[in-house]
Amino acid sequence: MKFGMCNSRREFLGRAAACAAASLAPQFVPGSVFGGGGRPGANDRITVGIIGMGVRGNQLLLNIPADGQVAAVAEPDRAKLAASIEKHGGHWTAYADYRRMVEQRDLDAIIVCPTDPHHVLASMLACAAGKDVYVEKPLSLYVNEGRALVKAARRYHRVVQTGTQQRTMEMNKFACEFVRDGRIGKIRWVEMVNFPSSEVCPGFPAEPIPEGLNWDLWQGPCAERPYNNQLHEKWWGRWRDYAGHMMTFVGAHAFDMLQYALGADDTGPVEFEPFEPGSPAKLRFRYANGIEVRMIYEDNVRGPRLGAIFVGEKCKIEINRNKYTTNPKDFIKDGPDPRLAEKWEGDGWVAKGHVENWFHCIRTREKPNADVEIGHRSATICHLCNITRWLGRRIQWDPAQERIIGDDEAASLLDRPRRKGWELPKVD
Repeated sequence: MKFGMCNSRREFLGRAAACAAASLAPQFVPGSVFGGGGRPGANDRITVGIIGMGVRGNQLLLNIPADGQVAAVAEPDRAKLAASIEKHGGHWTAYADYRRMVEQRDLDAIIVCPTDPHHVLASMLACAAGKDVYVEKPLSLYVNEGRALVKAARRYHRVVQTGTQQRTMEMNKFACEFVRDGRIGKIRWVEMVNFPSSEVCPGFPAEPIPEGLNWDLWQGPCAERPYNNQLHEKWWGRWRDYAGHMMTFVGAHAFDMLQYALGADDTGPVEFEPFEPGSPAKLRFRYANGIEVRMIYEDNVRGPRLGAIFVGEKCKIEINRNKYTTNPKDFIKDGPDPRLAEKWEGDGWVAKGHVENWFHCIRTREKPNADVEIGHRSATICHLCNITRWLGRRIQWDPAQERIIGDDEAASLLDRPRRKGWELPKVD
């Protein structure tokens, strides 16, 4: 998106907002148009579109490798879009509706980081349009749509990376594989943080919609509600219509480390229940091999918020973001160089290596570090923990068939109605 000379910041933002209001025709010469399983040439730059220009979108924009370029953005809030353009000097094709952006022919790949209800639909549409996808965590809003995205990725032969970047951090990779390979002995149990779940959305009164915000597009597949700031900026993730609260927002990272360390990337637990009789607050769940996971630490107070503590016969190891500790302290003799952790510090740490892995796989057609199936399985644990807490009772889960056994009410929560015009596309 190009602008002429502006006499003031206000004028600049005004022009940016005006241009962002409509879906503009593509303005860029394709660098590597490909699809149907093809890939860019070795010397071609990978051309990217970004959906969602909030905090995460602007962070990920800074993590685009040197062999990539941003050519389009989609954001229903014109003020956020204008602020991104001013900050980054972007010359992008701008859209309010990402359903139009994914059709832009010169895009090779899409970064999906709007609010949670849009993750799966945006990713599925991108896959169908021949684009590879980086989709932020949690991968899904509910279980069944996560499986739908896996099917779309496989059907269209797309590289789909989930934004659980700890999969690419050397310290996390080493520690998870150390546990997975049996080096702490038989696992007795696992301890994790007990994250809060989302709440039923109350009937907030209508407030004026902020200028430049397309509230209809922002709501997307969710039930239509009048605008209220409690549903928007303060904080939409608290309400069940839009997210799973911290259980999915942070739990997606923690459960991802659990699955990695247990070698369970293609499966999941078989039983979930409240940890204390009569109280649904604390949870525990069990895998088919008998390993029990206890969610006992209070969120933001103590415990491995982004990982877990694995209690083994030989050693206890805590895995958290970009670090691990053991008891006994000197149990690990062959760990990675601690200096490797330093590259994740500072402004560039957010997901640089993870996006680089995605770019590598776009070229090679390998599966990325956090493939869509991995992201779906980790998000599924989040959703099942929430269902257990909402109902306050034990549920049994079949991870092979992905169904809840013997509880129709609980099973009904694996799916959700979607607003007309926002249905998931059918995948053969």
